[in-house]
Amino acid sequence: MAVACQVCGKKPGMGNAVTHRGKAKYLGGVGTKITGISRRQFRPNLQRIHVTTANGTSKTLRVCTQCIRSGAVTKKIHHKPFKLPKAAETK
Repeated sequence: MAVACQVCGKKPGMGNAVTHRGKAKYLGGVGTKITGISRRQFRPNLQRIHVTTANGTSKTLRVCTQCIRSGAVTKKIHHKPFKLPKAAETK
């Protein structure tokens, strides 16, 4: 399962690689022709990221970019966020 998302299970799908030849009509040509069709794979965009799990530990997962962007996983925080010091009360 090296080429599948470990969160949503997205894996490669099959499709066609279509090769065209010629100049498009709107550009002044006689039109494009299909000169070859071969099978190809559409692979998911997988990234290896450090993820914070539900119990607070961190783990490395291969996750697709859609899961990262949708918030399905939370990235590990490497540094605590910067906090301003409390303002001292002046009299």
